[in-house]
Amino acid sequence: QVQLVESGGGLVQTGGSLGLSCAASGSIFSVYDMGWYRQAPGKQRELVAAVTGGTTKYADSVRGRFTIFRDNAKNTLYLQMNSLKYEDTAVYYCNADIKVVGGVTSTYWGQGTQVTVSS
Repeated sequence: QVQLVESGGGLVQTGGSLGLSCAASGSIFSVYDMGWYRQAPGKQRELVAAVTGGTTKYADSVRGRFTIFRDNAKNTLYLQMNSLKYEDTAVYYCNADIKVVGGVTSTYWGQGTQVTVSS
């Protein structure tokens, strides 16, 4: 059994900063690609940032303001969000491709953490 547990969401004013973290735990053999997605009310879930094969990629809307990084020793993914805008308000989800011990690689999702930016 594998779990992704996110933390760090909350309420912040426009222009402020927040940091999110996502810790993977359980019978993990290896963690591969990891990423952050978000879903605003009435909108589809979208990719915010990801670490893929050692490289990072960002949505155009957050590039230059958000930074994604991971601690492989802790199986933890982070997202530092600066210069937050009202339109960044959404539920943020962590996503990871994980190979379990003695098993296969599957995609896992966290439960989501709310980020609210007040205008």
